[in-house]
Amino acid sequence: MIARQDEPDRREQAGRPGDRARPPGRRPDASMSLLADLFAGKHLDPGYAEAAARRAASGRAAPRPGRLRGAGVLLVLALTGALAAVAGVEVHRSEPVAAERHSELVGQIRARTAETDALQRRLGRLRADTERRRAAALARSAEGRRVRRDVAAAGAAAAATPVAGEGLVVTLDDAPRGVPAAPGHAADGGRVYDQDLQVLVNGLWAAGARAIGVNGQRLTPTTAIRAAGEAIMVDYRPLGGPYEVTALGDAGRLRAAFAGSPADRRLAALRDRFGIRYGTHRSGEVRLPAAGAVRLRYAVPREGGGG
Repeated sequence: MIARQDEPDRREQAGRPGDRARPPGRRPDASMSLLADLFAGKHLDPGYAEAAARRAASGRAAPRPGRLRGAGVLLVLALTGALAAVAGVEVHRSEPVAAERHSELVGQIRARTAETDALQRRLGRLRADTERRRAAALARSAEGRRVRRDVAAAGAAAAATPVAGEGLVVTLDDAPRGVPAAPGHAADGGRVYDQDLQVLVNGLWAAGARAIGVNGQRLTPTTAIRAAGEAIMVDYRPLGGPYEVTALGDAGRLRAAFAGSPADRRLAALRDRFGIRYGTHRSGEVRLPAAGAVRLRYAVPREGGGG
């Protein structure tokens, strides 16, 4: 999978809302000049200015607010307080309904996820049974054995068969609560974003990984890693942290090739700057399941394949 990395970093977008340059020659308090002029009486309405001029010419003082105006102010304050009280009561009444609706939606999501997991396990069992029957049928002839080897190679490239062996395991997780944000950046900079997983996965492919999985979810050549709200979607399935990325291959070579790579430097910088938890370790035995069904989009004849 080659994921997109041309989008700007969300931490940079969210962390610098006020870094715009001020035009040259502009006063620092230019945005407050209107209020200052109003208090100084420089922007009076023409009608008010004309009335004030007439009073000054006749020698009369401005009328003082009487009891009627004071009573009107009290009435407005009382009505405002009553409206605020009614609004508060309505909000308090709607809170249980919103909480109940939220709990219902969470329950539905969990139920659908459990159904999907059960169907995925059933699909795995059916695939294994189909593979056994196909292998037995193809083993009856030399041509069948050749076809079986070709199918196995294609299945491995398409992540259609489970794999096992040694590999490298990389763990990413949000920063612990209470870790202060870096100066000039948003408070949620300690979160793991979909872009971080994209960079990590592409770095492991570049290091020579033969197969990769995220939290047990096998990646295919067409797998997308995207964000939906605060959730990270891998092949349209929501995953939560900590994110364990497993790369199958020679563990020593993978670690040597990945160490110091652009992906490793980026994640190490996020760990040092925002407190994101990031670590790697070698594993002598990792297992990755087959990916979900791959939809065939294009088919072309192989050159020199003999038909």
